Order: sequence, then C-alpha cells, then structure tokens
Amino acid sequence: MAEFTMELNDEQKEVRDWLHGFAADVMRPAAAEWDEREETPWPVIQEAAKVGIYSLDFYAQQYFDPTGLGIPMAMEELFWGDAGIALSIVGTGLAAVGVLANGTEEQIGTWIPQMYGDQNDVKVAAFCSSEPDAGSDVASLRTRAVYDEARDEWVINGTKTWATNGGIAGVHVVVASVDPELGSKGHASFIVPPGTPGLAQGQKFKKHGIRASHTAEVVLDDVRVPGSCLLGGKEKLDERLARAREKAKAGGERVKNAAMATFEASRPAVGAMAVGTARAAYEVALDYATTREQFGRPIIDNQGVAFQLADMRTQIDAARLLVWRASWMAVNGKPFTAAEGSMSKLFASETAKKVTAQAIQILGGNGYTREYPVERMHRDSAIYTIFEGTSEIQRLVIARTLAGMPIR
Repeated sequence: MAEFTMELNDEQKEVRDWLHGFAADVMRPAAAEWDEREETPWPVIQEAAKVGIYSLDFYAQQYFDPTGLGIPMAMEELFWGDAGIALSIVGTGLAAVGVLANGTEEQIGTWIPQMYGDQNDVKVAAFCSSEPDAGSDVASLRTRAVYDEARDEWVINGTKTWATNGGIAGVHVVVASVDPELGSKGHASFIVPPGTPGLAQGQKFKKHGIRASHTAEVVLDDVRVPGSCLLGGKEKLDERLARAREKAKAGGERVKNAAMATFEASRPAVGAMAVGTARAAYEVALDYATTREQFGRPIIDNQGVAFQLADMRTQIDAARLLVWRASWMAVNGKPFTAAEGSMSKLFASETAKKVTAQAIQILGGNGYTREYPVERMHRDSAIYTIFEGTSEIQRLVIARTLAGMPIR
C-alpha cells in the first residue's frame, strides 16, 4: 500500500508538466472558438491522440498509479486548460471504464481499441445510463433488454439522455434493465457496435456550459446486438440475477446500490475537474488584480479584493486535498465510511461555482464579457454540481452513510 504523501514524485511531476503544456499551448488557444461553435473539437482530440494523451494506455497508467493521484492530477491539468474540450478528450473514458469494470478479457480487447481509434482516425465512445425519468434515481431505468434465445441476440428498446458523445460515437455502452422486478439489481450493460441498426441520435442539447462537449439523447428502437455484446457474459448475468431473486424472496438485507457505490468511487475524478476549472479562474483573477490599477494602485491592494483571493486559494487547496484523500483511499481499498468520495465531489464542485463567480466580480465589467475567459469558466463550472450526482445527492449520500443507512 502506497503511503499518503503531499508531494508528487518526479515521474508524476513530469506528467503534470507535460499535460499542463498541452493544455496551455493547444487547448486554451482553441477554447473560445469551440465554445462558440458548440461542436466536438475533432482537431484538438486528434492532437491529443498524436501526443499520447487521448489513448487507453495513458489513462491506464494514471489509473494504476499506486498513490491514486494519477487520475486527479491529469483531470485537474486538462480541465485547467478548458472544461469543454477536456470533457471531449476524457469522455470516451466513461465508456472504457464501463467495459473494464464489467467486461471479459475478450470484450476488453475487442471493444476498447475501437473506442479510441488511432491518431490518424480518432473515434469516440459513449456511456449511456441516464434517462428522461431516471437520472439520480438509477433504479428507475425503463430501457429494456430482452434475450432472443433462438438467435442468441439481445433486443434493446428505450431512450437515453445526457449522453456524452451520444449518437456521434462509434461504440455505445448502454445500461438496460433485464429484470425490472429486481430494480437496479436487474440491470446489465451492453455494447452496441458501430453502425448497428435502430440506434439513432435524438435531441442534441444546446448547453449553458461545456459547449465543446457533445451531449445528446440516444434512441434505441429494436436494437439487436449479439449475445457476446452483453458485458460479462450471460452465464455471469444469470448467476447474479438468481442470487438477487433469492435474496428478494427471502426478504434479505438491503444491499447498497451497486451503481451508486461505483459513482462514489469515481466522484473524486469529477472533483479534480472542478479543481482545475476553479484554479484557472483564480489565476486569471489574481493576474488581473495585480496588474489592474484603480486610484493609483493595483486593486489587490484593496482588502476587499485581497480577501476574496485569499478565500479562493484556500478553498481550492482544501478541495484538492479532499480529492487526493478520496483518490488515495480508493486505490488502496480503504472503505469510504463517511462517503469521502461524495465529500470531495461536493466541496470541489461548489468551490468551482463560487470561485468562478468571484473571479467575474474581481474583473468587474471585463469579467462579464467574452473577452476574458472567466465568463466561460463560470458557465462551465455549473455542470460540476449536476453530473455524477447533484450536490443534493452528494449530501444525501453523505448523510445516509453517516447514519449507517444503505445508499439507494
């Protein structure tokens, strides 16, 4: 088990500096354009692929960092560059993690390379879980998968929403109910291969922020996929469903919702994204406050401005430490007895909204214009208190954990 440390090692610092350089030199100059266009920044993704950032190998290296700090460090630097472009770069990872967590070795080897493509022909993938009537309440999924034994195929029907890369992806990973009576325990995940008939993009959302990241509905109308596309395989699914039915019949103890438990472990990464955006806004505000003069002196000489900056920096550092703690706990198998994953995401996301708003205030009228990036950062920051569980859900998870109640 790696000991907790407040210092990055030399290798981590090298990776951090490399990512920071890409974020500063490639992502930031393109940020305003792709925000205005509200389109997927394919050229930037391709550049990321060329240097090795947009690849499974890179994320695997960070994921298996024994300190747990590889992923949060990478997320912070990329989202410091620009949240919308960064989400376009890391969004495929959501689908890849779904396959890594649930798939067989053969499925992992077959599908994950197709999710990324290569540096000359980049692809993206989509993870489709949320639905119009099932966001935070994951147990209420209506998308249904029915097994056609005669043809060894699964038939999937339903509508997914808020899917990053939905419809433009080659590979879609779709969560569907195979036994509605079991609630969330009756869910399974499926690969929908590129070009599968019946899958179509629905509404593309025009968003308040992260506009360079494509978000859309995915409509599944009698989508047929081979039996081999059930992640983990049918034998494993049948065994899991049988256990769940036995527990339900026996009135067994209530078990923590598996999807919620997975989210709890992944939330520190979202917290790191929020830290990156907050840090970016703080740095713009600090630079402005030290160079902007009013009444013959820099505005940072005014206590009202200086105290805001002091609070901003304190909150950012505190958020980062909560993220690092939860990330270290997760990689070392430490149980989140106080919902530390949700704590990190809650505090970091709320910090990002607050810090970016303070940055606009410090820049005054300039901060309200698109000439300065804090306006965009403030719009982008709003998503952190919504996706991967709203702030209200984080508080609910923390409260139920402290009370010794199951997470539902």
